[in-house]
Amino acid sequence: MLYIKRQFDPCAGKKFNFEFLEAPILGYIGPPSQPTIECMTAIAPLTLSARNLCRRSGQREIVRDVSLELRHGEVLGLLGHNGAGKSTTLQMLTGALLPQSGHIEICGYDLARQPAQAKAHIGFLPEIPPLYREMRVDDYLLFAAKLHRVPRAKIANDLAETKRRCGLQGDGNKIIGTLSKGYQQRVGIAQAIIHQPEVIILDEPTVGLDPSQIRDIRALIRELGDAHSVILSTHLLSEVASICDRVEIIHHGRLIYGDSSERMQQYGHQPGFIVTLLSPPTLAELQGIAGVQQVEQLSATQFRILYEAEVNLSSTLLALAAQHGWQAEQLVPLQARLEDVFMQITQSDAEKI
Repeated sequence: MLYIKRQFDPCAGKKFNFEFLEAPILGYIGPPSQPTIECMTAIAPLTLSARNLCRRSGQREIVRDVSLELRHGEVLGLLGHNGAGKSTTLQMLTGALLPQSGHIEICGYDLARQPAQAKAHIGFLPEIPPLYREMRVDDYLLFAAKLHRVPRAKIANDLAETKRRCGLQGDGNKIIGTLSKGYQQRVGIAQAIIHQPEVIILDEPTVGLDPSQIRDIRALIRELGDAHSVILSTHLLSEVASICDRVEIIHHGRLIYGDSSERMQQYGHQPGFIVTLLSPPTLAELQGIAGVQQVEQLSATQFRILYEAEVNLSSTLLALAAQHGWQAEQLVPLQARLEDVFMQITQSDAEKI
């Protein structure tokens, strides 16, 4: 796919000129897409690049040949079952765990050879937030800012801005241990972003929260994704659908699928709809419509119809209904359930092993 790009690089503070780039087509499973020409489409700069990461524990491969990329302004979801290798992968991306083979770059810095420069661009929230429960929120965030070497002249402004973004403006004097789990998670995210990193890495950021807290944390992550690059691990399919631009599925330590979350929801999906016809024709008449693959009668007036992807059957059926007096009352497109899509992808991979 060809693009033309002129983009600001937040990692290096550089302006790019117009240039033609060839971008790979994402997706490890599924039919190949046809390349197209897209003019004047901005390509965000690359902030994280990982190639062929491997990690073993004894004879067991925990992560095998994992490669992924993250761009500015993108929220990437690393989706997988418990034990699939998500946390190990994120720990390698932050430098907390060394890969036994592979290469990682953060904003152009080699994580192995230039760890200080690379880590200065990373903010990390592990699955268990690294909080000192006996400290006050302000004291803890000031401590985190100094650990990240935030210049003294910037600390007060950065502290105020971080608390505003995380909804902690009125909590600076509170003891962390007295806060609810949702607010402790906000403090955990605040320590990860107080130095304004380009790459924010979150390991299971909503685990153990109640529905209201989950909603608030997801809204915060989506906001962070507008100004930073965010990669988060999750086993919650609803999380992918609500906040992620793109998803990578990891299964038994390998990446087996990668695409936009929107296209993932359509993976292997058979087009169809449920239609209500108050004066319906016979099943044979419905099955005889060009492009129809299957018709199932659900009630005296309701039918589930599956059809070929290339056909605009909704318009055809509504036109026929008006012409023949079938009295079409309602037409509801069928939606693929994310749980079914995820199981289909992982089961397809299991059959190949």
